[in-house]
Amino acid sequence: MDLTGQAVIVTGSSSGIGAAVARRLSGLGAGIVVNSASSPEAGRRVAAGLADAVYVQGDIGDPVTGPALVAAAQQRWGRLDGLVNNAGMTIGVPLHDIDAVTAEQWERVLRVNVIGTFLVSQAALPLLRSAADGWIVNITSLAGSRQTGSSLPYAVSKAALDHLTSIMAKHAGGGVRVNAVAPGLVATPWTEDWHDRKAGVEQIAPLHRVATPEDIAEACVALIGTRYATGQTLVVDGGLGLMI
Repeated sequence: MDLTGQAVIVTGSSSGIGAAVARRLSGLGAGIVVNSASSPEAGRRVAAGLADAVYVQGDIGDPVTGPALVAAAQQRWGRLDGLVNNAGMTIGVPLHDIDAVTAEQWERVLRVNVIGTFLVSQAALPLLRSAADGWIVNITSLAGSRQTGSSLPYAVSKAALDHLTSIMAKHAGGGVRVNAVAPGLVATPWTEDWHDRKAGVEQIAPLHRVATPEDIAEACVALIGTRYATGQTLVVDGGLGLMI
């Protein structure tokens, strides 16, 4: 696949999955808008390591961030061809601890994971509709379809993203394709200390390992290149969902 001359926004791309996606798409020739809510130094390092990139700091849950990301792409390249909605958050409450979850935690998670993803997509759609082959890839999670995940609000937010993906695919217009990648457990800075969980996945998943960020980046590339697919969620979990 050749993305030379195209422009792509990757939210939450200062590390982990987002950084791997940004590097992979840059390697295919795309210009990249790198983004993070915090860690601007890390975001700028990722951008500096790419052939053609710009960094924009902003929390996607803030309504001004989506338009700022789109404006950066338009100013730099005069176009926008793709959007990878990777930015997300969770809370430090175990999934099973229903009594400990607060309304404020729900609001924080849904504001970023669902509303923020929608707002960035909404801001991007006018330019994506004018592209020859505009597309959106949402990073959801196995937690959106199985009773697993880092917290209850996180899991429910990812289920909402799966549904948002299909609805937007139906109504985005302009031939814009909207798909999702749903990872299982991925080895990222976010999961660095999850030793027991990783060991459990390695034991029970048919492929006997956790995913790498590069695995998820490859899945994104596969969906980007599958030009007759829209409204689909591709589960990339090493078969873990078959076992739980």
